[in-house]
Amino acid sequence: MMKIRCFKWLGLSLGLLSGELLWAQSVDLIPSPVLPVPTQAQIRWHRMEMNAFIHFSLNTFTNKEWGYGDENPELFNPQKFDPEQWVNVLSESGFKGIILTAKHHDGFCLWPTAYSEHSVKKAFWREGGGDVVGSLARASRSKGLQFGIYLSPWDCNHKDYGRKEYIQYYRNQIGELLEQYGPFFEIWIDGANGGRGYYGGARETRWIDRQTYYDWPVTLEMIKEKNPDVLVFSDAGPDIRWVGNERGEAGETNWNLLTPDTLYPGKGGIEKLLQSGSESGTHWIPAECDVSIRPGWFYHSAEDSLVKTPEELFQIYLHSVGRGSVLLLNVPPNSDGLISSTDIQSLKGFKHILDSVFKNNLAAEAHFSASNTRLNSGFFSPDNLHDNSPETFWATDDGVTQARVELKFPKPIRPHYVVLQEYIALGQRVKSFTLEAWTGKSWKSVFQGTTIGYKRIAVLPEIETDKLRLIIHDSRACPVLSEVAVY
Repeated sequence: MMKIRCFKWLGLSLGLLSGELLWAQSVDLIPSPVLPVPTQAQIRWHRMEMNAFIHFSLNTFTNKEWGYGDENPELFNPQKFDPEQWVNVLSESGFKGIILTAKHHDGFCLWPTAYSEHSVKKAFWREGGGDVVGSLARASRSKGLQFGIYLSPWDCNHKDYGRKEYIQYYRNQIGELLEQYGPFFEIWIDGANGGRGYYGGARETRWIDRQTYYDWPVTLEMIKEKNPDVLVFSDAGPDIRWVGNERGEAGETNWNLLTPDTLYPGKGGIEKLLQSGSESGTHWIPAECDVSIRPGWFYHSAEDSLVKTPEELFQIYLHSVGRGSVLLLNVPPNSDGLISSTDIQSLKGFKHILDSVFKNNLAAEAHFSASNTRLNSGFFSPDNLHDNSPETFWATDDGVTQARVELKFPKPIRPHYVVLQEYIALGQRVKSFTLEAWTGKSWKSVFQGTTIGYKRIAVLPEIETDKLRLIIHDSRACPVLSEVAVY
């Protein structure tokens, strides 16, 4: 086995074979990036694959989904509150990060903010001395999980919502959270803005212009100054976009690219655009698939029998992570402050399915060959597609946008899943592909797809074969793939 070295090129870490080190240091030999490309923070986010959403607030105790803003803070009283239990359950289920609803639309704050009395400071819980945000942040990091926050721009409690004074209040709270509990890996900004609320006793409906009211550029600049690597989620980014539905389902065609100004309230076709992205998008803004393990986002005892089954969660995984997105699964704690046993059992079953399905990569023993290899160099060899390294890749020569990769197995197999991954640090490229299986007499198409991106999981029909073939029909530039796995 030749020693692996590495060097930095355009900020990317690329593994190099020692025998080709001097040769490959010429930048011209590496495929030019196809813009836009992800930041290092976005690449790390893609590799997380599954994160957990935690909806927990006064709604947990009032049996509501959206509070009105006039709920009594004293009602918040999770007597068995145990963030370590949440973290252990989620970590053991395969989640890499947690995002907490620090403030939902009702304006109730899960930390003792200096800017509002509508917070845990006024709860019976721990005599007003509790801090959900701080407790969960510490528990998450102690277990190696990333931590992020949801801070609703809409606030049904605040008297100034809809007026310019509220914007400074919102910025004060973001700054407070960043300084006291940061850094965060993600800040989640909800798209629900304006409607009926308490508003300090006004009890009225207030609407705002979502495009101009919040003056987001100034707020985002402040966030990035305090937390440079944080990724901000909203309908159109700037760093992560909504997938356009709450089913946890990305589009079968899913570009990580988007032009932000193509989205605005009232424009038709937004859900489709959010699901599929745009091949001609000007920014790398990947989709995040948010969905709840229950029908609602907050815990309701009446839904204990309606928790999604492990099989349903696995299908959601295939339609989110398996289509190049990150899955954000909501697991809401109950009014005791614990994740319920029904949710835990479903998560355990889900993890068991993942572990069993993706346990043995049959491609590890296969012989790989390709119709074209960049410069006929071993550095770009198709063998890189099964070396378990995300930093190596197979690539074709410039101008070659159609290519084949063939896998020959030592004995017949019954493949059910094929996992494809592009080396997204150089951009998303593949536009259409087919998977074929050898029947003993001819090649048979078993899957047809469009985009690949960070990860694409193809589900194959029942078939026995000793050869599989990936055919790339079209690509934005020479294809650059980091992995082909078979299960």
